[in-house]
Amino acid sequence: MKIPDHIAIIMDGNGRWASRLLLPKKAGHKKGAQIAKQVVVDCKKLGVKYLTLYTFSSENWSRPKDEVVDLMNLLREYLSSSAQELIKQNVKIRFIGKRSSLDADIQELMHKVEEESKHHAFTLVLAINYGGHDELRDAATAFAKYKQQNPDANTNDFENFLYTKDIPNPDLLIRTGGELRISNFLLWQMAYTELYFTDTMWPEFTEKDLIKAVEDYSSRERRYGGRNS
Repeated sequence: MKIPDHIAIIMDGNGRWASRLLLPKKAGHKKGAQIAKQVVVDCKKLGVKYLTLYTFSSENWSRPKDEVVDLMNLLREYLSSSAQELIKQNVKIRFIGKRSSLDADIQELMHKVEEESKHHAFTLVLAINYGGHDELRDAATAFAKYKQQNPDANTNDFENFLYTKDIPNPDLLIRTGGELRISNFLLWQMAYTELYFTDTMWPEFTEKDLIKAVEDYSSRERRYGGRNS
């Protein structure tokens, strides 16, 4: 089986899973955080080198205030406990997105986690307050200034201004929950990413589901716009 170096996941379906079980959305998000922690372990075991999880999008601020508060508190809990457990398992944790909109204590926890894990090999990237349009706008603004001083700057130089500048592009995107879109996630980076959609809700996603997605990826021929004769 061909293992992708980098898997990105849109973890969708927490709220619908909770509603189906007559539980509050908070319970769905909490279960989803537990699944995220396990998926890191499963990917590491498979031989994946990078895992990027769409944790909180820039559009998620528009959700009901109590749900946003619950998500932020869950993030605090994850950074304080689950992240520390992953660091002990040699997981490097990185963050992409706009930190300035987050509470100061969350920003401090993010910095602490990055510093404590920076020498580890397997990389977990958490997209928090992330939006693909924001990333491209920020990169384009910075690149335009750079190009004024470096007229020969090209696409490779542009990529140095992305949030993911030292992270390889995803080989495989998995989206749970049955929706068939990429929702403003890694728009530049996913130009040639293989897409895999499943109806499985994120709180029900298991190692078997992960392996099924990787097996599907493994069966595909990646040509990057070319054609075999």
